[in-house]
Amino acid sequence: MQRITSRHNPLVARCRAIVRGEESDLLLLDGAHLIAEAIAAGLRVREVIVSAVAMDRSEVRHLIELIRHHNIALVSGSASLMHAISPVRSPSDIVAIADKPEQQHERLYVPGPPLVVIAVDVQDPGNVGAIARVAEAAGASGLVAAGNSADPFGWKALRGAMGSAFRLPIAVRTQTDDVVTEVRTRGCRIVATAPKGGQSLFDVDLRGPVAILIGGEGAGLSAGLRSASDINVTIPMTTPVESLNTAVAAALLLYEAKRQRVR
Repeated sequence: MQRITSRHNPLVARCRAIVRGEESDLLLLDGAHLIAEAIAAGLRVREVIVSAVAMDRSEVRHLIELIRHHNIALVSGSASLMHAISPVRSPSDIVAIADKPEQQHERLYVPGPPLVVIAVDVQDPGNVGAIARVAEAAGASGLVAAGNSADPFGWKALRGAMGSAFRLPIAVRTQTDDVVTEVRTRGCRIVATAPKGGQSLFDVDLRGPVAILIGGEGAGLSAGLRSASDINVTIPMTTPVESLNTAVAAALLLYEAKRQRVR
C-alpha cells in the first residue's frame, strides 16, 4: 500500500480542489459507510485514502476487503494528513475520490406515475441532502436541484443523503422555469408549497403524475412560481409556529403522497 505524508502531494491537492468545487466531475466521500454505498451503487471509485487509526475499526477492515476486490487504489495517510484532506470537522480517517453520477433526466419520470421533487433555491447543502434521502425513502422517482440550490453532490449534501444521492435519479438545473415547463410537458401536476393560503395538505390529491416544488430557506417559493403551479398546498400548523424546515416540509408532502398511493 502506497503511503503519503506530505500535504503537497498531488492526491491531497486534488481532494482539496474537489472540496472547493474545482473538479466538477469528481466527488469527495468521507466515511466508510458513504464509500461502501458508492461502490454498491456502481460508481467508479478512483482512490481511497485511509489512516492507520481507521484500519483498526472492523467496519473499515471489511470495506478494505471490498476495495481490494474491486481493484481500487488504496493509499495510507497519517491522521494529521486526513485532517488536511477532509472538510469534515471530525474526519472519519477514510476518504475516497469517485466519479460523479451522470444526470438522469429521463429516469426522473419512470416508473410511473412519477413523483418528482423540485428543490428551488435550497441553499443549505444539508437540507438538499436530507431531501434526497427522504425522497428515496418515500419512493419519489427523482429530485431536481433547481435555481440556486446547493450542489446535491457536494460533500456536505452527500453526507446528508447517506447514499441516496447515488441511487435516486438527480438532475441539476439552473433555470427553474425550464424545469416547470419540462415536468408539465411530462404530464405532471405541479404542486407548490405555500406558507399560507393554499389548500390544506390533508385535502390535496397527490396521486397520479406529480411534481412537488419545495422553496428555499426563508424566502420560500416566489409568487410567480406559485401562480404558475396547478395547486398551492399549505401544511397545517398550530400557532404560533409559522414555518418548518425545508427538508421537514418535503418529508411531510412526500409521505402524504406515498400514503395516498399505497392505500
